[in-house]
Amino acid sequence: MSNLHLVFGGRVSDPRTLDFADLHAIDFVGVFPNYKAAEDAWRASAQRTVDDAEMKYVVVPLQRMLEPSGTAGQPPHEVG
Repeated sequence: MSNLHLVFGGRVSDPRTLDFADLHAIDFVGVFPNYKAAEDAWRASAQRTVDDAEMKYVVVPLQRMLEPSGTAGQPPHEVG
């Protein structure tokens, strides 16, 4: 099974949640072949918006969505 990770972010309605305010304005950073590459991309994106508390970026392990083991309902992994 592939170990792909999706990195995306955007403005959230509450910085304590993952409730994105405008789904049409999501910044899709990319899909990466491993966690390290995804984390590097996440870090670069998050650091560009570090002064904006309403901007949040996340890493989503895509293999969880494809596994039949019941992990598909788990939330994305917030780094940092």
